[in-house]
Amino acid sequence: MSISAFGWETAALEAIAGIDLHGISALVTGGTSGIGAETARVLAGAGARVTITGRNLEAGRAVAARIAEEHRDAAVEVAGLELSDPASVAAFASQWAGPLHLLVNNAGIMALPERALSEGGHELQFATNHLGHFVLGTGLRAALAAGAAEAAAGVLGGARVVSLSSRGHLRAGIDFDDIDFNVRTYDPLIAYGQSKTANVLFAVEAARRWAADGITANAVHPGAILDTGLSRHMPPQTLTGIQATNTQSFKTVGQGAATSIVVATSPALSGVAGRYFEDCQESEVIPEGTPDIASHARGVAWYALDADDANRLWELSTRLVAAA
Repeated sequence: MSISAFGWETAALEAIAGIDLHGISALVTGGTSGIGAETARVLAGAGARVTITGRNLEAGRAVAARIAEEHRDAAVEVAGLELSDPASVAAFASQWAGPLHLLVNNAGIMALPERALSEGGHELQFATNHLGHFVLGTGLRAALAAGAAEAAAGVLGGARVVSLSSRGHLRAGIDFDDIDFNVRTYDPLIAYGQSKTANVLFAVEAARRWAADGITANAVHPGAILDTGLSRHMPPQTLTGIQATNTQSFKTVGQGAATSIVVATSPALSGVAGRYFEDCQESEVIPEGTPDIASHARGVAWYALDADDANRLWELSTRLVAAA
């Protein structure tokens, strides 16, 4: 099935039409609200067994109940997960039972107004958005490899990892000398951008390291969506200013989940790995030397796909979580 007809306006239900996920086990972080909840709903409606994670178990159970009302045969489980705590994430991963076919690293926080550190001493957006998902993904690698080897994974062409990034990555690459803003002045959107670049680099390196296991990994930008809690830390005047410009068009939650669904399930993307997608299509690369890339409405920065930086971040992340 081609994805050429999909675009900005495509909704998640349209993107998954005709795809049967019975026998597929999926895990969606941040599935308790927003596009994570929509992603879980659409995957479950297609027959997948879905586990949603989040900090608010009550909200997660409410999502699962709504899915069950809509799809009476849906299999949805809810689990607590604190991504900013590597020990908590490692414990969750170690308790996972059975093969896993689809991991959607959806959860995230954005633009914390003041610099905050995780218990491990790392800038909180980087710790939550990247390090937490790094521990989760590496902890579940064996389960993903087992899933890739199952016949049920044939519909996906193996196991898949979807890493949610953002257009915000255009604001910042990785400052390997000062990831935690110990020296440079903290900027909420620069810190967010760094964490979102890390999400892309994770997919690039996971794709390389796990290819022999039948696991693919790609990054996605869902688009700008107001009807989620992600922007709750942004000052009202900032949101008002964004809404007043023509450079940002806002999607519904269903449209926001569509690119995740395409990259997670489309047969056309079987074997495709280490790429960045937005509006349900692979993005064009913004080349090095391009001026003012943060003003670009579309595209993936060259540094977010850099193989050397991807490997360097993986090795650094391994050391950081080991020391936590």
